[in-house]
Amino acid sequence: MTEFQEYFGEIHSMVRQTVRKFVEREINPFVDDWEEKGEFPRELYAKAGDTGILGIGYPEAYGGSAGDTFLKIAATEELMRCGSGGVAAGLGSLDIGIPPVLALGTEEQKSRFIPPVLRGKKIAALAITEPNAGSDVANIQTKAVKKDNHYVVNGSKTFITSGARADQLTCAVRTGGEGYGGVSLLVIESDTPGYSVSEKLRKMGWWASDTAQIFFDDCRVPAKNLLDEEGRGFYGIMENFQKERLQLSIMANMTAQLALEESIRYAQEREAFSRPLSGFQVTRHKLADMATLVEASREFTYRVAAKMDAGKNQVKEISMAKNFACTVSDKVTYDAVQIHGGSGYMREYLVERLYRDNRVLSIGGGTQEIMKEIISKFILASTK
Repeated sequence: MTEFQEYFGEIHSMVRQTVRKFVEREINPFVDDWEEKGEFPRELYAKAGDTGILGIGYPEAYGGSAGDTFLKIAATEELMRCGSGGVAAGLGSLDIGIPPVLALGTEEQKSRFIPPVLRGKKIAALAITEPNAGSDVANIQTKAVKKDNHYVVNGSKTFITSGARADQLTCAVRTGGEGYGGVSLLVIESDTPGYSVSEKLRKMGWWASDTAQIFFDDCRVPAKNLLDEEGRGFYGIMENFQKERLQLSIMANMTAQLALEESIRYAQEREAFSRPLSGFQVTRHKLADMATLVEASREFTYRVAAKMDAGKNQVKEISMAKNFACTVSDKVTYDAVQIHGGSGYMREYLVERLYRDNRVLSIGGGTQEIMKEIISKFILASTK
């Protein structure tokens, strides 16, 4: 993949090499077994923490390594090269669980909840989605009632990445009335009485990431675990949505990139009618279309990321980038399976997994429909 100098420099190359070696040593030899098992070893978090991968982009004061947005992009791209979106998503669950703590937490909360996660000693997850409230964050029903120095929490969360073995949840709860203003964020630790977890949910893709439903039955959470004030939860959730959507855009682009690379390799090796598939114009043109889409999507995503890094408001643009990246990945993974023919339907070929893993990307972090609503509000407002 081409590295554009205006985005990546020497320090980014060093991060790439570090993560690439980690993937080659600690993930690639085992990833197929982890996919079949439905999870990767918990020890991988500690290894990633020791290598410094989990701390990329977080303040040094809490054990991280500060840097620009493209350090995280470089690391994510290299992690995705293991070919398992589930591994990347599982290791990356801290990137949605920790930012609200960093944005809203007190110094005591940051010191308590962030360093163990960056070291890989604890697993952090974000818990927003409920059986009846996904994209509609304002409609969450899990209640937290304050009694003395605790909140008593009742309700449930679902589709929680790393939920089966998370040690701490950054959890959206309702402390007030209806709507956004009644939503707060609590950090709920998994050893809290009344906290329970379902069996791992069986998913279409991302097999190697553990996903679960979590239940709260009179779960008594210390009031000191409230982030900021009551009613500020929605702002904490929104604080990180743009970076989450950027990460998903990168994952979509890398899913498409890997599918393209596998297709090029297969087209050059596989013969039909006494010549390689790449000898047929229809195959060459399909590959050319795939490569063009991947290049365009990646460059657009990088450009939006650069503007975000410069502090510019990119809510509309990152929504566009996510939708475009996911649409490109839909097309490229589909065509990759088509080029592979019957082999593309077999689990021993990477494109089969990429095709399945890809599907969740246009759902997570805000569905395509939600992204279009955001985009339309911006473009319609600009004409008034």
